[in-house]
Amino acid sequence: MDFQYLAIEGPIGTGKTTLARHLALRLDATTVLDNTDNPFVADLYAGRAGAAFQAQLFSLLARHRQQSMLRQTDLFNQLVIADYLFDKDKIYAYLNLDDNELFIYQRLYDLLAPDLVAPDLVVYLQAPSDLVRQRVRQRLQQDADAVPLPNDEYLGELIEAYNHFFFHYNATPLLVVETSEFTLDWNEAALDDLIRQLRDMGRGTRYYVPRTGPNAS
Repeated sequence: MDFQYLAIEGPIGTGKTTLARHLALRLDATTVLDNTDNPFVADLYAGRAGAAFQAQLFSLLARHRQQSMLRQTDLFNQLVIADYLFDKDKIYAYLNLDDNELFIYQRLYDLLAPDLVAPDLVVYLQAPSDLVRQRVRQRLQQDADAVPLPNDEYLGELIEAYNHFFFHYNATPLLVVETSEFTLDWNEAALDDLIRQLRDMGRGTRYYVPRTGPNAS
């Protein structure tokens, strides 16, 4: 591959962790998975005052710690695939924080971000709001002890924020993958097609609608 560090992004319900694991197996890569164990998330979704700021700072510092460890190891001697982009932390900050909280957050973010290694390529998994909501409801039905999940209204705002962020994103090459024709389990043909797209990526943004997949017509 022409890149060493690939980051996969998308709102909850788009299958970024599943895809990261599938690609890592196919490409003999190391995976870096986002730690979703945030003790303040349940209070955030419950609307407790101050929980949004606590949850945001916890996530920012945890992700920075994990990303900093990458720089101190020799992982980049092989392909690394992460199921998140550090920059995406700002999506949640701008959605959840008030102006005063955001001012403090941005100052801290600006201090931490320059220490980190940027990915060579980002994949953004895009899906319609209705499909994301359906997948989130299925996750709740399948696992009552799962990480707390947001309600439909918050999910809609989050998806809009993601789309806005990646519409303007230009820090690295970006492959936008429309995933509405897929289940979360990519088959071999679908992975092959995606890998071809990754190998052909140049600069800028490319939009990709998969033609081969479990639900393709």
